[in-house]
Amino acid sequence: MQRTRVQAPVTGYVTNLLTRQGDYATAGGALLALVDSDSFYVSGYFEETKLPRIGQGDRVRIELMSGETFGGTVQSIAFAIADRENLPGGRLLANINPSYTWVKLAQRVPVRIQIDADYAGKNRLRAGTTATVTVRENQQ
Repeated sequence: MQRTRVQAPVTGYVTNLLTRQGDYATAGGALLALVDSDSFYVSGYFEETKLPRIGQGDRVRIELMSGETFGGTVQSIAFAIADRENLPGGRLLANINPSYTWVKLAQRVPVRIQIDADYAGKNRLRAGTTATVTVRENQQ
């Protein structure tokens, strides 16, 4: 133990620690998960019909299922999503599914939202939880 050194590459939270005293550890082997405390953001999935009214830099209101609310800013909007019904076929040509349902719902496009730096509850956030995101009307 005197020659043992455990060092994290980032500041964060240890989670999924499943080791016990006496377990054997190997160099480079995973023993736990480390969540970077500075890496939190919100992913909103907006219908493609709503995208014309959303822009980078827009302010948003984020409401957690716990009822807590805070602000954020649209950081980026994805430029592409996969179409599960249109997989590449031979020679990379579109492979159209013959049983495709022609009633198509609006696709959901990921929008990355930066959480306000002054949000006091950042240390209580949990990655992977659910929130409702409302884009605020631009005030000019």
